[in-house]
Amino acid sequence: MATEHDIADAPPAGEEIHLPEPSILPVLNAAGISIAIVGITISIFMIIGGGLLFLGTALVWIFKARREMDELPAEHGH
Repeated sequence: MATEHDIADAPPAGEEIHLPEPSILPVLNAAGISIAIVGITISIFMIIGGGLLFLGTALVWIFKARREMDELPAEHGH
């Protein structure tokens, strides 16, 4: 149970927590690698298609994350 003394010693509230916006990219990325793995036993076209989907979504996801990081305030993380 928190006492009045514990509350008084608490540090001041910090900056707002940054959360990334919702995205379908992780789901598509997982689907791409899954299709490529299943394609190993079925067809070379599934390997290529799944691999391209995986690589495409991975690149978009990385560039999107880098852009979001660049938009954060300069003092973020101190």
